[in-house]
Amino acid sequence: MINIAIDGPSGSGKSTLAKALAKKFGFSYVDTGAMYRTIGLYILRTGTDPHDEAVVTARLPEIKMDIEFADGVQHMFLCGEDVTGLIRTSEIADYASATSKMGAVRAFLLDVQRDMAKKNNVIMDGRDIGTVILPDADVKFFMTASDEARAVRRQAELEEKGEKVTVEEVRKALSARDEQDRTRNIAPAVPAEDAIMLDNSGSFEETLDRAVKIIESRIK
Repeated sequence: MINIAIDGPSGSGKSTLAKALAKKFGFSYVDTGAMYRTIGLYILRTGTDPHDEAVVTARLPEIKMDIEFADGVQHMFLCGEDVTGLIRTSEIADYASATSKMGAVRAFLLDVQRDMAKKNNVIMDGRDIGTVILPDADVKFFMTASDEARAVRRQAELEEKGEKVTVEEVRKALSARDEQDRTRNIAPAVPAEDAIMLDNSGSFEETLDRAVKIIESRIK
């Protein structure tokens, strides 16, 4: 199986790149962030403090999560409900960021993610794919982008979902999340030693073209 890992901060465009590459090469796109967001949604719905590690850990066995792919889109199911369209809010992002720092939460999802990679050609994006989830991936990318570019992209995504926020509000939220992800004790969001850096501040088409050429040169 061929595995491609794409890491990077929120708003850098890694999901957009991963989906485009999956379509190009006919691989399965695995959005690990959606898995953490689904856990975050459950924690929110149960009224649990996302920072209370003991209670969050105790609730994990209650979570019945399923993943289905339809027309190249990953759908997340929580206790039988398709929550794909419900997990993309800034509130859920905050819950996901808080709980994803917990060892029990990461262990809860680790086997699921690695099993997917063993059975399928996958492109997986997240914060620690190349360093923790798929350390032996055939190609590892770490995406970056300017704070302004990331904030503009994320604001557009949120407004499409009906959430009214300013670019400055998004920029501050992204900065706070970056600090959380970068400094957490478990699986901090840092590039793998052998990751290829991709700056996506400008043209996405140029970023995609570079990534395609790199993959083609590595995988015959």
